[in-house]
Amino acid sequence: MTAQRFTSTAAVAVVAIGLLGAGCTSQAGTSAFASPVAPSATETGPSMLPASPVAPSATVPASVEPSTEPSMETPSGAPEIGPTMPEPPAASLAVEGGDPVVGELGSFTWQNSGSDAPWVPGVPMLVGHGERLTLSLAADVRIANWTVSRTPSSTVGSGVVGVSDGSGEPVEFAAPPRGSWSVHVGVWFADNLGSASYYWLITVD
Repeated sequence: MTAQRFTSTAAVAVVAIGLLGAGCTSQAGTSAFASPVAPSATETGPSMLPASPVAPSATVPASVEPSTEPSMETPSGAPEIGPTMPEPPAASLAVEGGDPVVGELGSFTWQNSGSDAPWVPGVPMLVGHGERLTLSLAADVRIANWTVSRTPSSTVGSGVVGVSDGSGEPVEFAAPPRGSWSVHVGVWFADNLGSASYYWLITVD
């Protein structure tokens, strides 16, 4: 009886060890075939949600339609408009160191007006022989061209003799020979303002 009990106890022990080994083997097999780890969110494909629209930059200028209104700026190089007066400016003759003498206005054209007059004797003026006379205007008007001519005071308007001519300024010329002369200075103003004739009765001593 003692021998049989030992044998049963040994068999139970073998069976228990076998079951324990089988349990360990079963757990190891289960670990080898565990479910794969879910992929990280960073490994997924691109999001299917539409991106939010980006507002246009406030610094981008809108299209500007070209202006149809005329510019009020004065074009560069435009001619200056002469002073508003009914006739050309007064003209004076003077010798160096002498007082200017205002001449008599004859025929003229001036902006939108004009007058036609015959040759006149002119304003009396006394000068010395060989002196030079210089013309000046009473207004800031430029001179384009000019001529000077004379007639004897005894035959005003006949026997005309040219004395000098030129363009621009100054307007200067030598006094006539000794005697009494009706001197005419013709002036053409710049910027198409017109022309004018001025007269002096010059006595040269």
